[in-house]
Amino acid sequence: MQLQQLAYFVAVAEARHFTQAAERMRVAQPSLSKQIKALEADLGAPLFSRARGNVTLTPAGEALLPLARRMLADADTARREVAELAGLRRGRVRLGATPSLCAGLMADALARFHRAYPGIELLVEEGGSRDLVRALARGQLDLALIIMPLQSDDPALVTEEILRENLVVVSPSSSRPRRPYLRIQDLRGQPMVMFRRGYDLREATLGACRQAGFEPRFAVEGGEMDAVLRFVEAGLGVALVPSMVLDGRPGLTGTPLAPPGLRRTIALAHRKDVEPTRAAQAFRATLLFFLAEAAHDGSLPEGVELLPGGPGR
Repeated sequence: MQLQQLAYFVAVAEARHFTQAAERMRVAQPSLSKQIKALEADLGAPLFSRARGNVTLTPAGEALLPLARRMLADADTARREVAELAGLRRGRVRLGATPSLCAGLMADALARFHRAYPGIELLVEEGGSRDLVRALARGQLDLALIIMPLQSDDPALVTEEILRENLVVVSPSSSRPRRPYLRIQDLRGQPMVMFRRGYDLREATLGACRQAGFEPRFAVEGGEMDAVLRFVEAGLGVALVPSMVLDGRPGLTGTPLAPPGLRRTIALAHRKDVEPTRAAQAFRATLLFFLAEAAHDGSLPEGVELLPGGPGR
């Protein structure tokens, strides 16, 4: 079994078409077909069903596809790691982060890393924690900033809890609540702007409201972070968001929840079975130093705190 054969296999599986896969891989179609047949012979099972011009995966092909993707991702990581041995003049960091972090702390941390390592390519994937955990497991990310706890215990991941953030009730600045704190019960009957399904903050909001004994009333739902904040600013309703995303948004105000409030923990995660590349390790060190420095001089966003035992503690 050769890596090139696996790359051809994944290309056909994704295109569901041999000619299109050959064009994507920049190889003659007969050569690609020959390598696929050799791979099938080596594995002792057909990988594709070819009937009336339709190409579909066989059960053996379905089983091989996630493994092949991971093997190709790991091989690419190995090539880049070897290339980095000459020094961190080049390389790549594939980082995943939740939308609230991308809109908050990450820009400054990424800028600092880029100044220190201008030759390192930064690829940032924005998504919910569950999507980021899946991307880590598939080898599509080197590091990810995720929300704890994980939806299910995943022994394949190493997590390092680094920050805790408060959730606040966000509303237009023109209709700031008179009280310094709100209770979840105060949201009963209020129109709310709700995140899309599968979004971590949607689950947190629904869980808090149901624990308080009511179902929230949606004025609009289905948005990502930026859209939700814009909808709130337009007066469509209120929302529960991390306090850090309100920096630089004078049209919005965040009201804390009465103690104990709602808080969530942010962790840095990577795969346990693959050592992070030198570039990824350098990014981790830069991020943790940046956070420790910000905590020391009081420049962390309001409602965000460095966890005891975290970087610099």
